[in-house]
Amino acid sequence: MISGLENLMQDILWCFSQVKGTIDTGVIEADIISTVEFNHTGELLATGDKGGRVVIFQREQESKNQPHRRGEYNVYSTFQSHEPEFDYLKSLEIEEKINKIRWLPQQNAAYFLLSTNDKTVKLWKVSERDKRPEGYNLKDEDGRIRDPTTITTLRVPVLRPMDLMVEATPRRVFANAHTYHINSISVNSDYETYMSADDLRINLWNFEITNQSFNIVDIKPANMEELTEVITAAEFHPHHCNTFVYSSSKGTIRLCDMRTSALCDRHSKFFEEPEDPSNRSFFSEIISSISDVKFSHTGRYIMTRDYLTVKVWDLNMENRPIETYQVHDYLRSKLCSLYENDCIFDKFECVWNGSDSVIMTGSYNNFFRMFDRNTKRDVTLEASRENSKPRAILKPRKVCVGGKRRKDEISVDSLDFSKKILHTAWHPSENIIAVAATNNLYIFQDKVN
Repeated sequence: MISGLENLMQDILWCFSQVKGTIDTGVIEADIISTVEFNHTGELLATGDKGGRVVIFQREQESKNQPHRRGEYNVYSTFQSHEPEFDYLKSLEIEEKINKIRWLPQQNAAYFLLSTNDKTVKLWKVSERDKRPEGYNLKDEDGRIRDPTTITTLRVPVLRPMDLMVEATPRRVFANAHTYHINSISVNSDYETYMSADDLRINLWNFEITNQSFNIVDIKPANMEELTEVITAAEFHPHHCNTFVYSSSKGTIRLCDMRTSALCDRHSKFFEEPEDPSNRSFFSEIISSISDVKFSHTGRYIMTRDYLTVKVWDLNMENRPIETYQVHDYLRSKLCSLYENDCIFDKFECVWNGSDSVIMTGSYNNFFRMFDRNTKRDVTLEASRENSKPRAILKPRKVCVGGKRRKDEISVDSLDFSKKILHTAWHPSENIIAVAATNNLYIFQDKVN
């Protein structure tokens, strides 16, 4: 078990640590954060935005003067990952928006990450340079070619120190393999392959080969009018490189084994909860669509997020989830207006903490929720600049549905549906969380006395 994470959740006091991004007046679309991801050590934190940029934050070393203050995250590298493109064959604009970022485990001094927009996956190398070569024979110091007749002696180039520079270079571009929009990428535990999933197909790639991929799932019917569901998310098992899961818009999850056949059109396990007929409504199908699926770190459980709930499934039990958590059940009466303003189609993500004991996912009004699986307690917290004083403790928020409203409660009718927490990340071994609220990135950590 990871130290500090076994704390029962009510013992964790979450504090404001930092906020990155400009104050919300006149947010432009390109600045809205579309994905957040810690690397495997938690030393780096990457965000992608709708403008195709990737920003990497690095954790500062702890200062000796203030040992109780843990390192803050500061900008380490910013680069343009994707540009807007135009598909002339289909007369379609391809947005530059970054849909997902996935880190590879660090093997040497450089860092590697995958980023994807709707169509193209790129492998980026992020490396540091603090020396530059000087004293070339055929070039002068500005890089211009010297006149060969002026060269009378041979020099040995030397490396001179320079200011630290962080460079991001695209090492591989994996393109032209998806007809539909890519919604997921997942790095395999063999670290040689990864998969990319769109609405109807999942492709398996080798990191060294950019011009071909293997189609491992294809749910496209011969006649598109017979299409009843689409793939919404996919992920590899954290330890078994042959196993992966994908979720669908019908609220089902399929576990596939690549050892069975080259095309995994037959699943080895099928997870589905029987529907309660008394709850059936016009919106049932929309709200049962799964927007995110995540294996636990141990690989024993799968967590799924649909519009109103987070569910935890045991890999050994397919007929129903072992845990169901209501994220914002008070919205059940508001589904009609949420359908009219398109919010009902929002895709919320969910994350585990490092020891799989706590689950975090987002909601509206810049609220995000945490559920302690051991104590069954839950808490609603808010990412806002109002309580963004250093080390300020986050006060739990409560939403009241009807009747009398207490002083510290907020009425369900006054929730702001334009402020939504879709993307969150949890440090792999500590109680540090990153929460994306429109164009701002909030970082919270537990209060350490």
